[in-house]
Amino acid sequence: MVKLLGARLHGDRLKRMHGPGVRSALADAVAAGVELIRADAQESIRAGAISGPNHVPSAPGEPPNADTHELDNSIKASVDRKKLLGRVTVESEYGAAQEFGTDVLPERPFMRPAAKRQRPAARAKVREANLRIIKGV
Repeated sequence: MVKLLGARLHGDRLKRMHGPGVRSALADAVAAGVELIRADAQESIRAGAISGPNHVPSAPGEPPNADTHELDNSIKASVDRKKLLGRVTVESEYGAAQEFGTDVLPERPFMRPAAKRQRPAARAKVREANLRIIKGV
């Protein structure tokens, strides 16, 4: 007969991974990750921006400078807690034109750079949540 060492500990770990708080803890980590991206994108638009008559548009390839704050205030983060899927969206009708450019407007990306900068930290939040679940902390 073979005796498995640590079988009870492993069984307990597996139970924790399927407990009622697992999805909630992971959804919270996803929410924290998308919030990092949302805040970074907003800050990239607000940094150095001057509203009103002294407003200066940003250079092509740089994030747009805020003037009315419609664009930066339209950036929203959401989480589908069932699917553990996070989204950062731009509700402003000219957000895509700024991000990707048009035939007359050069691109002024703000979402893609924010996602690239914050992706490692967002992933770390989910990884940390997984470790806390596995370790039962």
